Amino acid sequence: MPDTQPSADGMRVLADLNALRALGAYKTGVHKPTFSEPHRQSLDWLVRKLPGAGLAPTIDGIGNVFGTSATPGPKLLAGSHLESQNYAGWLDGPLGVVYALEAARVLNIDPSVKGAVEVAAWCDEEGHFGSFLGSRSYIGQVSETEINAARDRTDGRTMRDALGDMGLAGRARITAEPGRHVGYLEAHIEQGDTLESGQLAIGVVTSIVGIWQYRIDFTGEQNHAGTTRMAVRKDAGLALAKFCVTIDQRFPAACGPRTVWTTGRVTLDPGAPSIIPGGAEMLFQIRDDDPSVIARLEELLRIVADEVNANGPCTVTVEKIRTGAPAMMNAGFQDAIDAASKAFAGGRSIRMPSGAGHDAQMLATIMPAGMLFVPSIGGISHHWTENTADADIVTGAEVFVDACRRILGG
Repeated sequence: MPDTQPSADGMRVLADLNALRALGAYKTGVHKPTFSEPHRQSLDWLVRKLPGAGLAPTIDGIGNVFGTSATPGPKLLAGSHLESQNYAGWLDGPLGVVYALEAARVLNIDPSVKGAVEVAAWCDEEGHFGSFLGSRSYIGQVSETEINAARDRTDGRTMRDALGDMGLAGRARITAEPGRHVGYLEAHIEQGDTLESGQLAIGVVTSIVGIWQYRIDFTGEQNHAGTTRMAVRKDAGLALAKFCVTIDQRFPAACGPRTVWTTGRVTLDPGAPSIIPGGAEMLFQIRDDDPSVIARLEELLRIVADEVNANGPCTVTVEKIRTGAPAMMNAGFQDAIDAASKAFAGGRSIRMPSGAGHDAQMLATIMPAGMLFVPSIGGISHHWTENTADADIVTGAEVFVDACRRILGG
């Protein structure tokens, strides 16, 4: 165990993370959107590092990076992603890639370990061009038609153009080889405050929530803001605001203990100060790890819409635009993380669901999968102030490497 077997080199892990942080640095975080120059530099950085872990590097036709081993025996796939949200944090994604790289460096040269750790950096987990495009491509769920239609949500650049600029046009996409891996393990910052508030070191993820997203459109009547009496207005923006309030009033009685819902974007048409909005749109999201809860809330969402349509003065339509099934993490992998936590973190761990989506939920559809969390300072993520204490990063790396060892039977 810790005193007899090689473990993670904490200083090496921190050095790697800081090297990636320097690429696309923004304040104390990074700005590294998918297929940007800093993202390309990060992929190249990983490609240069993989041979030192005994792995052959490849970048496939959608921008996934793989490090593969020729060692016989069982193989564990590990990784995360290297791009970021816009003007966001330095650990969301890279932490899991560096932990996977470190596990490969430690375990792939250890004669007591059967098989090897292989590394993956999935492209576009953050959804600049789509939803989990890299990991979904690997499990065979992305068509060429979807790639043709994909555009950058920020600047509208087509994915085909972006792939061409990256030198990946025409390159084959790699898909999973059945039976090659005993499973997939991913590490991530928690992106919440459960660990920090409980003075815990490790989160053992039990499940990853499903994400259901809806486009809700309101139709009223555009008119003059100064001359149209209040009594006869059909204000789509006001209808949208009342709808949001109604949701917050009625969802709590129907939701689960960890259900969350968010109106992430509101758009008014035409959106001018002197014009009553004739149209309004909201993008609405529900997250839970229980599909029956989601079904109940979706039914309630449509009941509220029916009431609006019956009572006026505006009308509303509800369109489901994304369905993300929840994923359960493998029980054996959870046990391995727990045991590693006892060995390297004094057992300061807790089993907990993930309220954010991760590539692991895609991999879980084709192989056993597990996730490990480390604390986030203040629970902050998707912002450039995102951070984790160096000591917690090192502890997490030690636990991750030992969990990989246990899964491989070393």
